[in-house]
Amino acid sequence: MRRRISDNTLWFWIFVGPFAAGLALFTYVPLLWSVYLSFFDAHNTVSPTDFVGFDNYTAMLRDDAFTSSLGTFAVFSLFIVPATYALALVLALLVNRTRRFQAFYRSVFFLPAACSYVVAALIWKMSIFNGVRFGLANTVLGWFGLDQTAWLSTTHPPWYWLVIGTVRLWLQAGFYMILFLAGLQRISPRLYEAAAVDGARPGWQVFRHITFPQLRTTSIAVVLLLVINAFQAFDEFYNLLSDARGYPPYARPPLVYLYYTALGQGQNLGMGSAGAVILALIIAVVTVFQARWFGLGRKEAD
Repeated sequence: MRRRISDNTLWFWIFVGPFAAGLALFTYVPLLWSVYLSFFDAHNTVSPTDFVGFDNYTAMLRDDAFTSSLGTFAVFSLFIVPATYALALVLALLVNRTRRFQAFYRSVFFLPAACSYVVAALIWKMSIFNGVRFGLANTVLGWFGLDQTAWLSTTHPPWYWLVIGTVRLWLQAGFYMILFLAGLQRISPRLYEAAAVDGARPGWQVFRHITFPQLRTTSIAVVLLLVINAFQAFDEFYNLLSDARGYPPYARPPLVYLYYTALGQGQNLGMGSAGAVILALIIAVVTVFQARWFGLGRKEAD
């Protein structure tokens, strides 16, 4: 028995050990080192010696560019989270009702989730919304006799938000559709049979009283993930808008700002690390607040 336990432990570490080592080396060590750097004056170095305490945090919180980026993307999350949630839920309901080629439709809608954010942003920028007459979006506008639009221009109205929103919806909706599909397939068919016997009409009435309440746990998980991803937005903004002279008003996410702070001309790694810690704490607080508000982990009444 002892030998069997020892063999199981050995094989456990053989399979898990490389992943655990990589996770510690490339995730936890940089995180801890970032927290360490946030308390030092670290210009152009990752081995600082000038301890400044909480001065970097104070400077970050007083920086209008950083605080405005947080406020702007709080508003952005209020748009992108419900939009992605609704689109993913609708797709899941449609695919779940399909009797033929369900695996095909599931794969087609999920495929964008496997695409790189950088690649998708460049396709949106250089092919679909490139702002020239032969771009796909302007070609469609031309069919209806509408004028061409410079989609990524800094002028008003800010059409770049449409570009950013559509690429993010295209990339995310399929992944969350799979989560909703898993939740839908866990609902017992007996609930629908009982509802039919009680005279419930198929459609909105069944969805409102049976389907949607049964998706409560899945919905909470989806909303939590969407909010976290909204505040971690970087790739699409950096690749879509980095060619502009500075960033358009209210279109620079916190991570892009921290990227230029830490790795830009000044290379202030201490300030960048402090901003990253503040952003991580904000995400943690928002996540905990959401979990408490939705009652995540609370034992449901029988």
